[in-house]
Amino acid sequence: MEPGTVKPKSGKKHNPEGKISQKKPDWLRVKLPIGKDYRKVRDIVSEHKVHTICESGNCPNMGECWGEGTATFMILGNICTRSCGFCNVATGKPLPADIKEPMRIASSVLLMKVKHCVITSVDRDDMADGGSIIWSETVSKVRELSPTTTMETLIPDFAGNWENLQRIIDVAPEIVSHNLETVRRLSKAVRVQAKYDRSLEVLKRLKEGGMKTKSGIMLGLGETSEEIIETMKDLRSVNVDIMTIGQYLQPSRAHLPVEKFVTPNEFKKYETIGLEMGFRFVESGPLVRSSYHAEKHLF
Repeated sequence: MEPGTVKPKSGKKHNPEGKISQKKPDWLRVKLPIGKDYRKVRDIVSEHKVHTICESGNCPNMGECWGEGTATFMILGNICTRSCGFCNVATGKPLPADIKEPMRIASSVLLMKVKHCVITSVDRDDMADGGSIIWSETVSKVRELSPTTTMETLIPDFAGNWENLQRIIDVAPEIVSHNLETVRRLSKAVRVQAKYDRSLEVLKRLKEGGMKTKSGIMLGLGETSEEIIETMKDLRSVNVDIMTIGQYLQPSRAHLPVEKFVTPNEFKKYETIGLEMGFRFVESGPLVRSSYHAEKHLF
């Protein structure tokens, strides 16, 4: 396979019967992105050829966030080496990493006058360093050009290579996030190449390295209430500070179907339970995503 080649999502892999989720309830309706500030951000992203998870991940909050002049940047290309059953980012053989990308991201952050910057990436299992060198250089360049900008980095697991993880700890973003995505029982089906316990180890090592840590899960994939609470306990066992809980939405017929649309009241219940467990912040709601209200999580 040539670099830059995208593998089509196979319905036989994640959704054998091509099952379509039931009709979305009213509380999942969002406004279309409009407005001068939204267009300004869109133009900067396009001009500087940067990728955002807002677009690649089909985020339902893109209109709200871009309208406020913020965005979550996605580095290391827009083709992922993994094929998670929930994710709308393309899977395949990525292009070589672009050594100029850290400066492009930093320049965009400066132009957008971002006060709190969120950066994420595709998984780069094809690279010996897992992309961690580009990661560390991006954080450093943003600091160089925008020294007052704070940062949250939503990182992959680097396939359990702790030397690569250490590069993130060494540049010390204000918050480091790594998502469990789902409960233990469903982890293998939802995150095919990832491991539940490895993700917990990532979060444990980040905390031991002095980082403020954050993780998130999606609901509606067939998990039980007991499993959700057990997952929250697992995150607290490695002293995660911040948790996000949102509704899974099916990107296409080839992706995992939604088994349940969780009500706003249920999300509120998990928020209360999480705060009682000791999380510093819990963002829990149908439209919550990893970087939703990220600027509020600095403490």
